[in-house]
Amino acid sequence: ALVVFALSSVLLFGEALRREAAAVLAGAPELTVQRIRMGRHALATAADLAALENIRGVQAVHGRLWGYFHDTANGANYTLMVPDGDRFVAAPGPGETVIGAQVARARGIAPGKHLFLLSPGGRLFKLEVAGLLDPASQLVSADLVLLSEADFRSFFKLPDDVFTDLALSVRNPREVSKVAEKVARMLPETRVVTRDDVQRTYRAILDWREGIGLAVLTGALLAFAVLAWDKAAGLSADERREIGILKAIGWETGDVIALKMWEGGLISAGAFVIGYLAAYAHVFQFSAGLLAPVLKGWAVLYPDFALTPDVDGAQVATLFGLTVVPYLAATLVPIWRAAVADPDEVMR
Repeated sequence: ALVVFALSSVLLFGEALRREAAAVLAGAPELTVQRIRMGRHALATAADLAALENIRGVQAVHGRLWGYFHDTANGANYTLMVPDGDRFVAAPGPGETVIGAQVARARGIAPGKHLFLLSPGGRLFKLEVAGLLDPASQLVSADLVLLSEADFRSFFKLPDDVFTDLALSVRNPREVSKVAEKVARMLPETRVVTRDDVQRTYRAILDWREGIGLAVLTGALLAFAVLAWDKAAGLSADERREIGILKAIGWETGDVIALKMWEGGLISAGAFVIGYLAAYAHVFQFSAGLLAPVLKGWAVLYPDFALTPDVDGAQVATLFGLTVVPYLAATLVPIWRAAVADPDEVMR
């Protein structure tokens, strides 16, 4: 049950995070264009934006403003961003900010109070907290600080004609790759990232972290292998005596094997159910407290969000086959050896 609990917790939590990431990234831009200079991310220009608007198949282009800020007060990293007007209920005005729930917790502030940030240029910014982002969105908003465009450009000392990157929406979803090729030809010093690229990257990261969690549980898997090997090595004296008595009072070999297989099946299946249900409660009722630091990946600001309960039938079947089936197979050989032996010899 402990082995199944540990393995199921990692698998359930990893799959739940993959589903959450897929749901979040479903609203990401179909194409993101980043200017590259000397192999590093550079600022896109208004001229780049104007050039992309003329590409056939592009429905809309807009420049995005976002960046990272390290808060020396608590060692956390914030994401500063100018929101797209239609994606937020209330965009902040000049001198205002809307912040994530974990930023508010880390700084101990509430709406109506002020957030003080020291810009990279050494200037102190005083921003009134106009509101908090919905706590249900903490998966993406835990470290978010929303600013007006004027405040953002002033904070990072950016001119009016540059952007962090450019987001494109494509009229026909089947033409995303073709439009990406046109962008790469028109602006060769840029990197074009599709939504599918981002989704594959997140899946790879979560698969890697899930693999780390499973590697940590190698000891539990080895303990289970030792248990299965011990069962396959032979039966105890009491178990042999029990089988001998059953044969002596008229049980057939097939009856004895069936009885012991049912016995082993009930034990292993019961342990599997207990372990899996405990893992389900651990992940979806208690937010996987034992695994969150490994798989979430945030350094200081850990978002508090509820995962959507879901069970993957193929995953359950695979886990069942890796735990219950080997146990049953390991019990079959020694039982068969004892069942075909002479009852008198077995009891002696």
